[in-house]
Amino acid sequence: MDKIIIRGGNRLSGTVPVSGAKNAALTLLPCALLTDEPVTLRNLPRLADIDGFQHLLNQFGISTSIAGARPEDFGRVMTLQATRLTSTVAPYDLVRKMRASILVLGPLLARAGEATVSLPGGCAIGNRPIDLHLKALEAFGAKIELAAGYVRAIAPDGGLPGGDYSFPLVSVGATENALMAAVLARGTSTLHNAAREPEIVDLCNLLVAMGAEIEGIGSSDLTIHGVQRLHGATYMVMPDRIEAGSYACAAAITGGDITLAGARMEDMAATAQALRDAGVLVEAVRGGVRIASDGDLRPVTLSTAPYPGLATDMQAQLMAMLCLAGGSSVLTETIFENRYMHVPELNRMGAHIETKGRTAIVHGVRQLHGAEVMATDLRASMSLVIAGLAAEGESQVHRLYHLDRGYERLEEKFALLGADVERVGGD
Repeated sequence: MDKIIIRGGNRLSGTVPVSGAKNAALTLLPCALLTDEPVTLRNLPRLADIDGFQHLLNQFGISTSIAGARPEDFGRVMTLQATRLTSTVAPYDLVRKMRASILVLGPLLARAGEATVSLPGGCAIGNRPIDLHLKALEAFGAKIELAAGYVRAIAPDGGLPGGDYSFPLVSVGATENALMAAVLARGTSTLHNAAREPEIVDLCNLLVAMGAEIEGIGSSDLTIHGVQRLHGATYMVMPDRIEAGSYACAAAITGGDITLAGARMEDMAATAQALRDAGVLVEAVRGGVRIASDGDLRPVTLSTAPYPGLATDMQAQLMAMLCLAGGSSVLTETIFENRYMHVPELNRMGAHIETKGRTAIVHGVRQLHGAEVMATDLRASMSLVIAGLAAEGESQVHRLYHLDRGYERLEEKFALLGADVERVGGD
């Protein structure tokens, strides 16, 4: 199994391209189920999760083709066409590795009137039930059955009638599934307390480009007027705000000065504020965002929250950066209850982090030291790489399949910034 070897101590500088957003792309791909015409996605990142989702869509009879994918390019152009659905079943062997697979439930139900989807897998970062997905679909008129590890959703004859649903708590995935189910409903549907993440806006923009009628985009109250059919479209995937924030943390901990080409400040406002509070320069520049640090980091108090709050997907990377801050930082994880599995690995590198429940106290240290560490989930993997970049000596990060799910050609991008990072085959 591959591993990443990091020889720490290099100050990052230069420009790095920000890839298309993984979390947006995994939501845009299932939109191809909603029409028999081609849907072309540009700036699609080269990631294991994207490949896995492509294979899942092939299971339903969707044809996929890739154009303009030169080896030196970051990102791809993919055209998907669901001329005729050959299956409405998402089997366990394809779904178990990736939680985003549940996002085929809404569009399959809308297009075919039924869907059978295995309960999903993904990173082991806590309990992430899909009950809100199912309750929203029920509110729109679907009948839901659970049996043998599968969810079966059935629409009435003639399709979903539509309806109203108010989320008791904000859920990104449930909002996405509900949106895709509602666009082909017979009537009007409303969603209250819906997620407002930029990836939700990206999904709405693609659906509108395909002919959907959605009001309130970017707000917590969405009104979807069902249409009889959607058509094809060509759409550019938004830049990845989490990848951008991850490289920003890497620059900050190494006292670097980098430009995140293609990043959008408005998408990463909460991360930018956290970095500024820690003493890092964050400024919008032409074509991207500049990150600069003298390495003198200040401690901060942070809490994750639904957008526009601080993304839970940035917690581990900021924690790694704060390991070298001049004082004690306090981080509170409000989204997932088991998202501190990277803490023991960071402590193996000389960090001083204590956890109690959902709170972590990061006592800044003068130096981190290279060590062999094990990735436990996607964002935890990047936190270990970030720590390794600033550590004295050599670090080895194992279980790279986590990183490959969410970071496109990571070692090549860090090489552009002057880091000493290489991928090697493991034992």
